Amino acid sequence: MDLKDFYNYLITIVPILISGVLGFILGYTLIWFLSRTYAKIWKTDASQLFRLRKPLAILIMVGFLYLSSKYYYQDLNEYWFQVLEIISLIGFSWILISLVGIGRVLLTRQYNSDDPNNLKARKVYTQIRVFERIIVVVIVVLGSASVLMTFDSIRSFGASIIASAGIASVIVGLAAQRLIANLLAGFQIAITQPIRLEDVVIVEKEWGWVEEITLTYVVIRIWDKRRLIVPSAQFIEKPFQNWTRNSSDIMGTVYIYLDYRFPVDVLRTKFNDLLDNSSLWDGKTCVIQVTDLTSEVMEIRALMSAKDSPTAWDLRVFVREELIAFVQKDYPEFLPRTRVKLEKDDTVSKE
Repeated sequence: MDLKDFYNYLITIVPILISGVLGFILGYTLIWFLSRTYAKIWKTDASQLFRLRKPLAILIMVGFLYLSSKYYYQDLNEYWFQVLEIISLIGFSWILISLVGIGRVLLTRQYNSDDPNNLKARKVYTQIRVFERIIVVVIVVLGSASVLMTFDSIRSFGASIIASAGIASVIVGLAAQRLIANLLAGFQIAITQPIRLEDVVIVEKEWGWVEEITLTYVVIRIWDKRRLIVPSAQFIEKPFQNWTRNSSDIMGTVYIYLDYRFPVDVLRTKFNDLLDNSSLWDGKTCVIQVTDLTSEVMEIRALMSAKDSPTAWDLRVFVREELIAFVQKDYPEFLPRTRVKLEKDDTVSKE
């Protein structure tokens, strides 16, 4: 390529590149204008619209590049237009995914997940999060398929792939039974909702909160900051405890073991005073009962209620410590003890 040809090529390619840059800037400017207009008309935050800046700018840039290429340089290689088509498909899929994310934020904005009794909010959050992931997966799959179909070599295999889909589905089904079971369980959890986000559950003898629900697994945030990853199918096939299925309030119990001679009414009075002066108690349940007897001690159960499981845990610890301190200080003689009675056997002859 001599200098003249290079100069002609440069004169041709520079307007194309400039048009691409202008298209990218126009996309950003358009989203900025739309967000400002939306915020002014609807009197609300429009920051979510900024998710569309990059994908929309890319689409407009590709449109400018395509038009300028057709106008200035019609003899460009066909691979150049194929690249533009692929970028436009990626940008369009990106826009759809961003719209799904914006829709999720708008739908959940009216629900306050910080409310202690947030049953409805957690229900909506769970459904929307799961369905958002489903839609995103579908968009990614369709977008990837569209990109691959731009290649003639792959498109030619379409008929044979469709013809063998029946056999392939059987093979894949046999090889991925567990995966399919977890996927179906994920759909069932989203619809029937045996668990929701931030539900308090006991799974595999571990107590924690539901932190994340996906199509194939559930993340449980254990009280000591560990994470328990559980397959979705386990919540459908095996029993587990859900402490916040219908409401967040929960009962707490404390067991204390004392001598038979201890006056239970004294302990009941002390227990009532502790709850009356504690901000952890919700004022609903306050019961002291003798629930069992052994050959040495009696089992006394203190039953109390709290607004949620973390508060119930703190309340139980507080009551347990205070009741033990009360007995140790005022009635130490009634703490559990082992009695041994020694008797003289008169049948033993004296030497």
